[in-house]
Amino acid sequence: MKKRNNKTLKKLKDCRKILFVLAIVSFSISLITPVYAASDPLTVINNLSNFMFGMIRGIGMIITGYSIVQIGLSFMTHDPSQRANGFLFVAGGLLITFAKEILGIITG
Repeated sequence: MKKRNNKTLKKLKDCRKILFVLAIVSFSISLITPVYAASDPLTVINNLSNFMFGMIRGIGMIITGYSIVQIGLSFMTHDPSQRANGFLFVAGGLLITFAKEILGIITG
């Protein structure tokens, strides 16, 4: 029985490592967005805004991915509090990921 648990724990640790690397890569890709300076100040502000929302979107994706892993772990350990926190994190991560679109809908 212990060997099976150790194998499962090793797989979970490997899964977390892979998720961490994917999170770092996705966050790094979100930072590649250039902010071009132009003669028009409004264009500069819009480019900076797009850059910041890109960073926020990357953070939201990382939080969403981490929370999905937490939900999966909660089903394996039968921990209802971890499951509830996982679902709350999914909702928060999706809210952060789509913040620009939500603000666009609110402001019209």
